[in-house]
Amino acid sequence: MKNAGQLSRRQILAAAGFIGLATLTGCGSGDDGGDSKDLSKKQNGAMKEYRTGQQFKAAKPLSFSLLHNNNPVYPTKSGWLFWQEVTKRTGITLKPVDVPLADYEKKRSVLIGAGDAPFLIPKTYHPSEVAFVSSGAILAVSDYVHLMPNFQDKVRRWKLEPELDSIRQSDGKYYLLPGLHEKAKSGYSLSLRTDVLDKHGLALPTSWDEVYDVLKALKAEYPDTYPWTDRWSTNTPFPCGALFSYLGQAYGVKAGWTYDNISFDSKAQKFVFTATQDGYRQMIEYLRKLVAEKLLDPESFTQQDDQAVQKLLAEKSYVISANPQELVQNYRYNLRKQIKGAKIEMVPVPLGPAGPVVLGGARLENGIMISSKALKSDTFVAMMQFVDWLWYSDEGQKFCKWGVPGVTYTESGDTYELKPGISLMGSDPDAPKDLQKDYGFFNGVFTYGGSWALVSSNFSPDEKKFQDAMTQREQLPIDPAHPLQSMEQEQATLWDTPLKDHAIQNTLKFVLGKRPLSEWDDYVAESKAKNMDQLVDLHNKAKERFEKENG
Repeated sequence: MKNAGQLSRRQILAAAGFIGLATLTGCGSGDDGGDSKDLSKKQNGAMKEYRTGQQFKAAKPLSFSLLHNNNPVYPTKSGWLFWQEVTKRTGITLKPVDVPLADYEKKRSVLIGAGDAPFLIPKTYHPSEVAFVSSGAILAVSDYVHLMPNFQDKVRRWKLEPELDSIRQSDGKYYLLPGLHEKAKSGYSLSLRTDVLDKHGLALPTSWDEVYDVLKALKAEYPDTYPWTDRWSTNTPFPCGALFSYLGQAYGVKAGWTYDNISFDSKAQKFVFTATQDGYRQMIEYLRKLVAEKLLDPESFTQQDDQAVQKLLAEKSYVISANPQELVQNYRYNLRKQIKGAKIEMVPVPLGPAGPVVLGGARLENGIMISSKALKSDTFVAMMQFVDWLWYSDEGQKFCKWGVPGVTYTESGDTYELKPGISLMGSDPDAPKDLQKDYGFFNGVFTYGGSWALVSSNFSPDEKKFQDAMTQREQLPIDPAHPLQSMEQEQATLWDTPLKDHAIQNTLKFVLGKRPLSEWDDYVAESKAKNMDQLVDLHNKAKERFEKENG
């Protein structure tokens, strides 16, 4: 198969006209010229008896093509132990089609549109799969999960049916095999220089009111600084994507990286427009106060990540968004090199009006689309069994994450230790080998989801403390299924993008004081003029239709 980095003119033209065309790959998902549910002729290489917890081993050597997100942090190597060990254990040779991370979504669309996509298309975030449903280019995988005992077992034991319902389409089926988590895992929160707080008798904040008080106190001590400068602003359409994500959580709204125009109001039992909710306005008002009082650096919404980190290291700020990896590998490591006695801690997401909650639906992660071409292969059943073992079995998940026992790690109970001389994400800066770069394990294409014991097995003490606190919080209700039909989806897309752009632009204007909050009602009216009510109505009707048709 040709390298995905070199796209033909035919592929590009095909992708340009892809969405909405239902003629590229047949008459619908799974159309293979006969009864797609009859799998009797698709058993080549499959195990006759394959059960939960059983090692998958193909009855004969097989190979499957895989779209591979080539991460620049650990670029693909053909000699990775991962590839070799997959073949040794399962009899399957994976043939990766490498696509650079920065171009992954675009080139994935090009390949699918041209009919050149590999059989396995992982690293797909819902709802990205929706664009490929009407053409029949990807498989309705829910029709075939009976071939996947490990997947079904985790869904049943972890009670994930509501989450799966939330990604079903108008035909009642889902087209993405998502990563499955036993517990919701939180990623981002606020980190603060604790040595500076201790110096001035300040405690770590537990609520956003306390965050404000701490920032005010720091401003009084260091009037020439912005106490808080932030990052993760330029790699997403939403400014300060991480900050808005976890702050929005405190207000019970989707924002930042989790932003969606449509949110479900559980009290009213209907969908509403996210960026005109009362909680959304309250979030904006809070941030506006911080910027107006010079507690939050206005450059937070436009600066590069390195600029924000340099301000922290230069003691021009004392507070910054973090995830556990950045806290340890970047902030703490570099602060200690530059400032004697410097300490920094990440706090559980401070509480707000919504109370101790996390957003619903967080137990599903990115997942795998399967090309409809795969169903035409006589090895289809073996492929589904393989996918089930590698991505969804306990043993397969442990293998993808930690590698080979005795070679890359040792295990005692739920405790895993890397072999001497191997580092993972900076755990041993002096180690000559890296688990990701040199062996191919802990690769985001294969490593996600799983039991809490496995997911937490690589947590640093900081992350364990953070996650233990966050897992005690209540998960907000999951949005009910509201899949749009193909014509509705096309119409919704036409409305969705300008509305989202309008919401993001005005969010930033309000926060930075470029538009007074007294014009909030005008902003809502402008949103209505951009078909806000029509979009919301479309989703509410879809919800009612789905409930009527699927019980």
